[in-house]
Amino acid sequence: MAEVLAAKTGFPKAVLFDLDGTLLDSAPDMLATANAMLAARERAPITLEVLRPVVSKGSRAMVSVAFPELDAAARDALIPEFLQRYEALIGQHAVLFDGVAGMLDALDAAGTAWGIVTNKPEYLARLIVPQLGWQQRCQVLIGGDTLSERKPHPLPLLEAARRMGIEPATCVYVGDDERDILAAQAAGMPSVAALWGYRLDDDNPLAWGAEVMVETPSQLHTPCAWPSVRTS
Repeated sequence: MAEVLAAKTGFPKAVLFDLDGTLLDSAPDMLATANAMLAARERAPITLEVLRPVVSKGSRAMVSVAFPELDAAARDALIPEFLQRYEALIGQHAVLFDGVAGMLDALDAAGTAWGIVTNKPEYLARLIVPQLGWQQRCQVLIGGDTLSERKPHPLPLLEAARRMGIEPATCVYVGDDERDILAAQAAGMPSVAALWGYRLDDDNPLAWGAEVMVETPSQLHTPCAWPSVRTS
C-alpha cells in the first residue's frame, strides 16, 4: 500500500526526544559540576548564563567554557573528571522544562509510544530516567555511546525505531540542537525544533529545516502542533 500523509487528527504514533535541553533542564547540574572543578583548582565560578548555551553541545564544549585558556588536549583530559563529578550529583538541580510533564501525559493518554535518543552517555541517562519516574513510560533509551555512531548520524534514531517496532517515517523526533534535526532528516523522520532549549547566539533554527518549530512544550499538548507523519 502506498504511503500517504496522515491527517492531523491525532498525535503521532511514536515520538523520540532528545534529553538535555529538550525534556530536561540539566544546565544547573552541569553548572554545579563545572564549578566544583573550578573550586578544586581555586578558581572563580562561572555563571549559568555563560554555560547554558553550550549544554546541548556536550561535556567537551562545557569544559571548554569553564577552562577556555587550555588547549584542546588539556581540555579533553578533563572530560573524565567532569563526567565523574556530574555522575555524583546528577539530578540534584535539574528540572523538567515547564510544560514537559503535561506534554508527556498527553502523549500517554493518546497511546503514543515515546522514547529518548540522547548524546549523553547511556549510563548517565539511565540514572536520570528513574529519578523522573519514567521507567515504565519511556519505551526506549539510546545514549551517545550505545552504538557505533551518535547524532547527527541517523543510526541512533533508526535503532530506537527498530526497538520500538515502528517505521522511522511514522515517528517524530524532537530536539533543541541542529544535530537533532540533521539526524532526523537522515533517518527519514519528521522533526520538531525545540526552541526552549540551549542555543548559541549564532545558531539559526530557521536554517535547520525542521518541519515544525515550537516555542514551548505546552504547545505540544495538542495534536495540531505536531508535524504530519507518513502512514501506510
